[in-house]
Amino acid sequence: MTTTSPPPAATPAPPPAPHAGPRPVPAPRLEWLTAEVADWRRRGLLDEAQAAAVLALYTPGRRASLARLLLVVGACFVGVGLLWLVAANLAALSPTARFAGVVVVWLVLLLGSEARSARLPGPVVAVGRLAAVLAFGAVVFQAAQSLQVPAWEPRLLGVWAAGALLQAYAVRSALAVVVGVAVGTGWLVWAGVGASATGLDVVLLLGAAGVGAVALGALHEGGSDRLARLGVPWREAGALLVLAALFGAALPFVEADAQRPGAWALAAGAVALALAAVAAARSVGQGRLEPAVAALAVAVATALVLWEAGNDATDVDLAGWLHAGAGVLAYVGLAVAVAAAGTLRDSGRLTGLATVALVAFTTVQAFAVFARVVEGAWLFLLLGAVLVGTGWLTVRAQQRLARTLEEQ
Repeated sequence: MTTTSPPPAATPAPPPAPHAGPRPVPAPRLEWLTAEVADWRRRGLLDEAQAAAVLALYTPGRRASLARLLLVVGACFVGVGLLWLVAANLAALSPTARFAGVVVVWLVLLLGSEARSARLPGPVVAVGRLAAVLAFGAVVFQAAQSLQVPAWEPRLLGVWAAGALLQAYAVRSALAVVVGVAVGTGWLVWAGVGASATGLDVVLLLGAAGVGAVALGALHEGGSDRLARLGVPWREAGALLVLAALFGAALPFVEADAQRPGAWALAAGAVALALAAVAAARSVGQGRLEPAVAALAVAVATALVLWEAGNDATDVDLAGWLHAGAGVLAYVGLAVAVAAAGTLRDSGRLTGLATVALVAFTTVQAFAVFARVVEGAWLFLLLGAVLVGTGWLTVRAQQRLARTLEEQ
């Protein structure tokens, strides 16, 4: 007679890990979750106790809290203070002592942030990395001073930008990427303007930096989440730079001068187009479209500068009106494209950037061109009407785009 052994007892599931407390989330996201939980209750997926337990796990919070703002501002003050100390020459210390002191501060900030990254809150670690990147700039300038290199050299900014980007990718710091992009753009424009200071060169250099940054932001997509996050500051900085290039091209007093860009601007443009081509080949969807839109906007900006019309803001003729109108239409179209990208990517910063840029451009253009025809209170009434109308059209376009995305 055979006997069957009883089945092995099921291993009990481990108890859930205790929650440290309600997790702060942005208020709009919590409102969405509350509405979803209410819908789940109506459908019978959750009872009242379960719905309350889900909502109890979260609490409304703000992404940019006062404490985080103070940390960022404090880190910037530390970095600027170190740069200031280097610029002040610190005659009481020898060059070797000054250099050693700045290097020690930089290493303490860099290694301290990484060594304590597992124990410190995320915002504190991010701000420590930001301070380390700024301190590296002090190291570069102090080394140049010790080697008798003139401080007013754009290549120093280039070295600082390269070091900042290397550190940013080594520790995966988005704030360090922001510093690297900002300093690198300063190096590119400074070096290019030093070689050939024309309005066309400035517009092309800003535009090339913007197209390259947008392309690099697109190339970050498709990898890990941490790598994709590093592409966000590239994309946002690129949008800002392209908007600035078109902003400058539409101004009445920006001229092409020699009608031919300098070698530095041409080289920067070639590199930017190559990056845009690579991004278009390796990206899909929106990542492929954004570099193309940026390159098209820079091409329009170049055409506006080469179009010798409306350069005299004191005497606006028909050609000047046509030039101003073309600039306004191009800039509004670019701002709407940036706002649409912000909607598609759920990025409030891109949408806010487009809104502020549009308001600033409309105001400047009103006083640069329309103030010659409409003066006094009527100018402000007209400007207000244009801003309200543009804002209404932008909101309508965003709402229609959002509805289209929801229906897909």
